[in-house]
Amino acid sequence: MGAITLDMEVTSSIPPAKMFKAFVIDRDTLIPKVLPQAIKSVENLQGDGGAGTIKFTTFGEGSKHKCLKHKVDAVDKENFTYSYSIIEGDALDGFESISYHIKIVPSPDGGSICKNRSIYCPKGDNKVTEEEIKSGKDKASNIFKAVEAYLLANPDC
Repeated sequence: MGAITLDMEVTSSIPPAKMFKAFVIDRDTLIPKVLPQAIKSVENLQGDGGAGTIKFTTFGEGSKHKCLKHKVDAVDKENFTYSYSIIEGDALDGFESISYHIKIVPSPDGGSICKNRSIYCPKGDNKVTEEEIKSGKDKASNIFKAVEAYLLANPDC
């Protein structure tokens, strides 16, 4: 089976610079604070957060995964883009690789649109079901919306 590419967009009333800062720059501390049941912690193992940084994530109690390592492929703070690849962990079970490409763009109403492309390269004949795809999209959207709700409730962040 070949690579599976999933594209999704999530809109927000938060401007792109603020959403990028929260969702990318501050994500290692913000997301475990906002969604401790999903992500317990994120730790830099190597690097300063820029390209080449290796991070270790542990998941919360309700997650089907325990931990993973990912490598930051690119961060562009001016164009609000961020790319990373999972390099180790149980999330890779059945996959050769998984990579994510995020771009946050302005929306006409002053908010933002988060464009997320996920690329899954299955091992051998491993198949990904529609249910798994929908579940992944729902989780990504829920994380984005939780960060948005936190920023709306805490405008000084």
